This record gives sequence, structure tokens and C-alpha cells, in this order.
Amino acid sequence: MVATSLYLPDECWELILKFLINHDDKKKNYSPEATSFSGYFQKFPYLPSDSHSISLSVVSKQFLSITNRLRFSLTIFNHAHPFPISLFHRFTNLTSLNLSCYYGDLNDLLCQISHFPLSLTSLNLSGQPEIPVDGLRSFSKNITTLTSLSCSRMGCIDSSDLTLIADCFPLLEELDLSDPVWLRLADERDEYWNSVHNFNSELETLSLSLFKLRKVNLSGHRYINDQSLFHLFKNCKLLEEAIISFEHLTMAGIDSALGENPNLRSLSFSNLFVSTPARIGHSLLSLKGLTCLDLLCFKISDEFLSSIAMEGLPLTRLVLKNCTGYSYDGISNLLSKCQHLQHLNLQNADFLNDQHVVQLSSFLVNLMSINLSRCGNLTKSVFFALAQNYPSLSEIIMEYTNIRKISEENSNSSTDVVVSPQLKSLCLARNQWLREENITMITSIFPNLELLDLSHCNVISEESICQVLRRCPKIRHLILANCSRVKLIRVNFKVPKLEVLDLSFTKVGDETLYFISKNCCGLLQLFLSNCYALTKKGVEHVVKNCTQLREINLNGCYKVNADIVAFMVFSRPSLRKIQVAHDFRPNDEKREYFLRHGCLVN
Repeated sequence: MVATSLYLPDECWELILKFLINHDDKKKNYSPEATSFSGYFQKFPYLPSDSHSISLSVVSKQFLSITNRLRFSLTIFNHAHPFPISLFHRFTNLTSLNLSCYYGDLNDLLCQISHFPLSLTSLNLSGQPEIPVDGLRSFSKNITTLTSLSCSRMGCIDSSDLTLIADCFPLLEELDLSDPVWLRLADERDEYWNSVHNFNSELETLSLSLFKLRKVNLSGHRYINDQSLFHLFKNCKLLEEAIISFEHLTMAGIDSALGENPNLRSLSFSNLFVSTPARIGHSLLSLKGLTCLDLLCFKISDEFLSSIAMEGLPLTRLVLKNCTGYSYDGISNLLSKCQHLQHLNLQNADFLNDQHVVQLSSFLVNLMSINLSRCGNLTKSVFFALAQNYPSLSEIIMEYTNIRKISEENSNSSTDVVVSPQLKSLCLARNQWLREENITMITSIFPNLELLDLSHCNVISEESICQVLRRCPKIRHLILANCSRVKLIRVNFKVPKLEVLDLSFTKVGDETLYFISKNCCGLLQLFLSNCYALTKKGVEHVVKNCTQLREINLNGCYKVNADIVAFMVFSRPSLRKIQVAHDFRPNDEKREYFLRHGCLVN
């Protein structure tokens, strides 16, 4: 009777489980700009893509069946042979498949996958040594729903691969071919330049075939010429987002190409020929719907910025990274007309001072993220300005800032602390003169920090970090890599929210791991690369007490011997990834054995 009265149909349980999964995802990705802005959080994708809570599928067979139907994305980490292809019988509703970390025969795997009645829309092959030609041909014959293909960081990609992509996936809407490895390793031989010529030629053919293309990423393909860019923008009439790196484009060529596609909404140009910065033309003014503009290493003028302001382009994101030739007057004029801006990057704007930041705040009431790295005239007063005048700001990036001025400046202005509770992410990496009093001031202003990056800040002390952990109880990500004075042996209090801790290239030892394991029990990921003082004893402390640990990096920790790996895998079932020193890596047989227990060891 009791069992019958508690019965719920699958449809009700499915709604409940969806709510739990979505709630967990929101906790991991609190930043509202996470999916729309390539912000600082995406530089540290530490959290696993799947829920890190205890799997609901182990509760009952009914829950297993329901959760199988609710999985739409699958990332495969596998060295084992043969691959357990039966997974695709379980997850029949998959729409996204990530094979970037698969190390087996990719052609064979794709051929096997093609026999399943899947409606995949997204496929990620990034980081593979080459395009799996035979596998993609078989895959495309039976799975015709693909709209997104990522082939970033490929070991080799040439003109014939572009032809293959065009033939196999004519309905693509998103294509990522960024950062080709072969190009970084290429020399000046005739074969290289022939390959470049053929690639540009086939890019034109590709653009004719992919008539539905909306997003394309060609960053790193520096040899793109005026003609190929023109045909890309002309033939892909639906193109809304383009990311381009170049050395050989001319401004006349860019102007001509932009004139062919007024529908562009997001545009990123990186000028790699930085010795003579290119001057961007006025063709951008024809893009009336442009919301995102990224310019890297360009020579721009106040006149150009004023022209954009006069056109009233609806910008929500503006990046002028390492751009020269403009001044405060130009950027002020532009921002006064772009009051819906949410993300602003003025890296290396050496004219910018604290007063400018205050003045700009009246235009930037909706700003959520700001990057002021390498702006050498800023002082500690800028933190008060940002806290007091930017009500929506949740992320600040200030790498390589002249923190010497912060420590030398009179501190009377810090008596009236202005609290900014909405700020969640703060990067102060590579500020060599950051002092303890600066940390005290910052934690007072931003008490709700969840991510703090202090990497390469060699002067900060042990006491400073303890203050951070005490004053910012919501801290989840703490990056202290290359902080030579930090050992964390004074962390003798609970830090329940901390999930990601990076102590790479520090002097931490077994005593540190003892205190961390006792007081940071909620750790999911711990990075200890090149911590030479660590031994097996310290690792055992962490494995024993951090019951949710999913990833640990021990690369370069040569005092931690190979015997510890098996102990870790079997003592802590939550572990999904272990990185060890090269000399201690298990052979293929042991690696496959650990994989069958759910942990990737490399």
C-alpha cells in the first residue's frame, strides 16, 4: 500500500530530475555571461561538464532509464580497446558528441556510431592529429542532422579536408577550424605555400556549399587573403559571427568583404603582423546590427571610434586589445553612445587613469565584465571606483597592472570602504608588487568573490591568503600558481565552498596537503603540478579526506611514486582524472584497467 501510494509516473520523475540537473548546472555556472561571452571563467574550465553531484542513476532502474533519456551531451575519454559502443544504445537522445579526448581509431569509432539512429547536431573533433576522412564519410551518410562541427587545434588540416567537410555536412551552421597545429610548425618550403594557396582556393568552394553557415572561426589561419575573405562573406549570406586572424589581408580587402554581408552581428579581427599595425577602415559602419566587435593589434583613431558612436551601433561587447592610436576622448565618445555595453576590454590602454574609469561609469551602467590589464597608470583607487560606480559588474581582469603604485599610494582613501557584493570574479595575476594590505582592501570591497586569480604574484604572503579565505566565504576557485611564498599551513579553519585550488609551481608539501584535506573537504579539482616537495604521504591525506575529488594533477611531482596511482583510483571512487609525472605513467594495460574503474590516468 505504501509503495503504491508513493508511485509517480516516469513523466513526473523526469520533470523532477530535470529540475535537479538544471539547478546543479546553475550552481556551477553562476556567471550570466558564461554562454555568451568568452570571459575569464572560460580560461579556467575546471569544473566537469557533467553534474558533480552523486549520480541519480544509481538510485533505481527507473531512475537509470530516465537519466539515460535526459543525457543530450557525451564526452568520451577512452584508451580502451574495444570501445564500449553499447553506450549509444543507452543514450538515444544525444545531440552533442565530443571526441576531442578520444585516442583510439577515430575512423572506426565514427563508422560504428553511424549505425545508430542518432540525431546529433554537434560534433567536436578538436585536438585530433588529422581529419578522420573515412569515418566522417560513413558518419555523414546516416547522420544528416549535424549543424555544428569543431576541428580546432588539428594536427593537420588541408584543402582536401575542406572539400570533405563541404561534401559531408552541407547543412552546417557553425564551423570551427581555429588554431591549426600544422601551421605553427610549418616552414617556408614551397610545399607549405602551395598548401596555403590550395587552402584559400578550397575555402571559396566551402563557402559556396555551406549556404546555412552562421558562425565561422578561422583564427590562426594567418595566410587568409582578400579574395578568400571576400568570397566567404559574399557566399555565406546568413553569416552572423566571424573570427579571423591574418597577416596578408589589406584594409581595402576587409572593406570589400564587409560590404558583402551587412548581417554580421559579431566580428573578431586579429592583426598578426604587429610590427606595422593595420588601420581599420570605416566599412564596419555598414554593419547596423553589430553587437560584438573584437579588434586585436590594430591602429585605430579617435575619429574612427567617433564614427561608430555616430552610427549608434548596438554594441554589447567591445574589445580593443593592444590597439594603438586612440585616446580617452575617442573611447569616451564611443561609450557615451553605447550604453548597453556589457563586456569591455581595454587591455594596454596606457593613457587610462583612475579618473577616466570614474568618468566612464556614467555610460556603463550595464557593464558586467571589464579587462584593464597592462593599464599602467591605474592605482588602488580604481577598485573603489569600480565598486561604487559599476552596479552590474561581476568580473574584473587586471593582469600586469602597475601594482607598485597601489602599494606606494597613500591609503587614506580606504577608510570608507564601498562594498561591491555583485562582483564574483577577480583576476590580478602577474602583479609582482601586490601586498598584504592590498589583499585586505580588496577582500573588504568584494566579499562575495567566487573566483580569485593571484597567480605569479610572488610577494603575497601566507597571511594574505588566509584573509581571502576568511573574508570571502563563497570562494570556489582559487588560483595561486607560481606564488612562491604560499604554503597554506595556516589554513586551520573550514573552507567549505572551495572546489578548485591551483597550487602549481609552489613550495607546498605534505603538511600543506594535510591542512587542505582537513579543511577543504569539498574540493573537486586540485592542481599540484611541479610541487617538488610533495610525497606519497601528502597525497594520501587528500585522497582520504576530500571525498568528492574528481581531478588531481601531480605532473612533475617526482617524489610521488607510481604506486600511489592504484591506491588513489580504488580509495577514492569519485576520481575521474589523474595526471602524474611522465616517468610514473602506467602502461597501456594498467591505463585501460583504471579506465574501466572510471578514471583516466595520464
